[in-house]
Amino acid sequence: MDKALETMIGNMPEKTGKSLEEWLAILKTKAFTKHSEAVNFLKKEHEVTHGFANTIVHLSKQDATETVDLVAVQYEKKQDLKPIYDSLKSYIETLGNDIEFAPKKAYVSVRRKKQFAIIQPSTKTRLDVGLNIKGKEAEGIVELSRSFNAMCSHRIRLTNTEDISEAVKTWIKEAYDAAG
Repeated sequence: MDKALETMIGNMPEKTGKSLEEWLAILKTKAFTKHSEAVNFLKKEHEVTHGFANTIVHLSKQDATETVDLVAVQYEKKQDLKPIYDSLKSYIETLGNDIEFAPKKAYVSVRRKKQFAIIQPSTKTRLDVGLNIKGKEAEGIVELSRSFNAMCSHRIRLTNTEDISEAVKTWIKEAYDAAG
């Protein structure tokens, strides 16, 4: 199991008021035909945030002995991009001990008190880093997010580990600092 997923499951009782097992038991009492119905149920009836609700529902659909490594699934057909993700993750972890990596289906959300970045394998040859730095002009390798992701203000396109320059690290650190 991915460390970020383990962290999310470990934080679940504090953040949602119940353990994963308790949430799974609640979902077993219902018969939802769609994933979104179960997510909306948890959000509306139990005030669970979208990220936790989505993870709970996703895990409820698996065999109890099976766990899904969402990061591995993201890079399954994009293996050339995995070293970029690993390098970014290693760097981001040096910024502080308050960072949470929360894998989603298509990207990994990187949070502190709030989300400050996402790491997304967008194509087979490009990984995008979305950053939340409100009110700052894009420059150099950084562009405004536009339609890339509504939760990000900026985007950096990376095609190899050498693209993770000091400038990229500076932008990521600025987003991290702004989220504190």
